[in-house]
Amino acid sequence: MLLLTQWFEPEPAFKGLDFAKELIKQGLEVEVVTGFPNYPIGKIYPGFKIKPVQHDLLDGVKVTRVALYPSHDRSSIKRIFNYVSFAFSSFFYCLFFIRKVDVIYAYHPPLTVGIVASLLRLLRRIPVVYDIQDLWPDTLRTTGMMDNEIVLSLVGKICEQVYKRVDRIVVLSPGFKSQLIQRGVPQNKVEVIYNWSSEGVTESKSDKVPMGFPSPENFRLLFAGNMGAPQGLSAVLEAAQLLVVRGVSAVIIFVGTGLQLEELKRKAAALSLANVIFFPPVSMAEVGAYLKNADALLVHLKADELFKITIPSKTQAYMAVGKPILMAVEGDAAELVTAAKCGVIATPENPGDIANAIQYLAETSPANQKRMGIRGLTFYKENLSLSVGSAKFRKIFEDVVRKNKENY
Repeated sequence: MLLLTQWFEPEPAFKGLDFAKELIKQGLEVEVVTGFPNYPIGKIYPGFKIKPVQHDLLDGVKVTRVALYPSHDRSSIKRIFNYVSFAFSSFFYCLFFIRKVDVIYAYHPPLTVGIVASLLRLLRRIPVVYDIQDLWPDTLRTTGMMDNEIVLSLVGKICEQVYKRVDRIVVLSPGFKSQLIQRGVPQNKVEVIYNWSSEGVTESKSDKVPMGFPSPENFRLLFAGNMGAPQGLSAVLEAAQLLVVRGVSAVIIFVGTGLQLEELKRKAAALSLANVIFFPPVSMAEVGAYLKNADALLVHLKADELFKITIPSKTQAYMAVGKPILMAVEGDAAELVTAAKCGVIATPENPGDIANAIQYLAETSPANQKRMGIRGLTFYKENLSLSVGSAKFRKIFEDVVRKNKENY
């Protein structure tokens, strides 16, 4: 099979090397076509130089890198050129140089990867399984990446055409599936496979306390990841202010970076929040230590209809690390935590409700905190793990290959 994705190791790719290795472990032969690593900094990683084509072997996985324009900043034009350049290079390479494969697995975002896969489906008659992680154009509009309604309408029409031409669509939540069905995609064409975590990180045995990490005297709630407009973290700072007023001994820890980071720091300083700490971004190898030394972990997104059908990938990582979760996201993500009985739910962008949830977790017994964490870990292993998800993908790949052979 061909794994077509714009982002792959050493980039922080979600369905990257671990996914490819697990598919090989389950009996599939896998080849990857991707770009030269530049995400999320927008610059080519040290040790790499853009060439028309480069062949690598990563832990036994064949990886072909094709040229692209590196960019990942606020400029929509540069971002579009980044997407289009990879689409052109990958399409040309896959059309003329890649050997015949049984199935293409295409990872979205961006939409341009889906366009390439659908064209290859037409020209080379290779069945396509399309994995949708962001619902376009909805995500573009909600995140503010694009606000031109004419362009957004065009993106929506292109999405519809891609959906028609691929053989199977995989989505990350029941809400995504409902949305696609409402948009005319046949129900039997869409499968829900929940995301898994970066298990090499969450399974790390290291309990080393990071330098500067708060002591256990305070309840420690941690948010790790991107701090942009979609995360709506200003409300969490307001919740921290309420905790100070109430005299709750709790510290909120932010680890990572993002477009809103400096604004959040300025607000925390303006509110004199001694119970808020910011740590710079750390590598995937290091983040596990931060997660494991926290008492509970926070997921927060803005109150938006799109996010009701979104399950942030940190949800699964938090479950896999075995810590209680404060889920301040409505819809499918909250229902997942409720089903696992592994945390508490708060209304997003509601400082009072968030503060109530933090206070509950801070004042509940350590034994109850531990039970929540164990339930989350157990639920993850049984329903959301890499091996469980990959086995479901393998069955889908086998099914579309069989049907394709019957039709040709």
